[in-house]
Amino acid sequence: MSGTHPHSGTGQLTRYDRFDIAGATREGAAWLASAGPYPRSTLALWESRPGAPVVLPCGTTFDVVNVPSMFGRRMLDSLWEDGPGSGPVAAHRGRMLLFTAPGTAHRLPSLLEWEEWGPAVPPLLCHGTGDAVTVPPPAGGTDEPAGPRADSRWVVAPDTRHPWLPGPEVMLWACVRAARASAKPSVRISIFPGADQDAKVYDVSRRR
Repeated sequence: MSGTHPHSGTGQLTRYDRFDIAGATREGAAWLASAGPYPRSTLALWESRPGAPVVLPCGTTFDVVNVPSMFGRRMLDSLWEDGPGSGPVAAHRGRMLLFTAPGTAHRLPSLLEWEEWGPAVPPLLCHGTGDAVTVPPPAGGTDEPAGPRADSRWVVAPDTRHPWLPGPEVMLWACVRAARASAKPSVRISIFPGADQDAKVYDVSRRR
């Protein structure tokens, strides 16, 4: 089910080489819709209501590892700075949803049980076969009263019909790295919050 990583062949960053909290491409939207039983209906809904989130089943097109937001940010930093990159990632109601290869939700918890740093990993919600998750609309924001990007948005938006998705071993590695980072004393102390701590940009051209 996993695809290959996109690269820019021109040597310059294109629009899709760098992601922030913007929306998915048309191809990415088609991939998301393919997870549901009625892809055309889902795409039609997004055509008429670009800001509508939808509920999609897991286990066939993708699994989802659902983690606390701060821990998820540490996982993403490890994946992009020292690892192979990530698949699509969404933020939803104070949690981070990392889209992974099918089967990851079943395998990852058992791998963590055998890992020395497993107890340091906060409880994960692993969504696989029989589960469903709410995904942000391709447009990036929502049409809910809370306003766009406030409740459900993309951190790394899907941009292809066959996105690369990390498996359980990669997710285990990212969990351990994040747990170790969480255990280290913080050396960055400031009484002023960052301008937008969720707006970090991940360079997709670095995917391996």
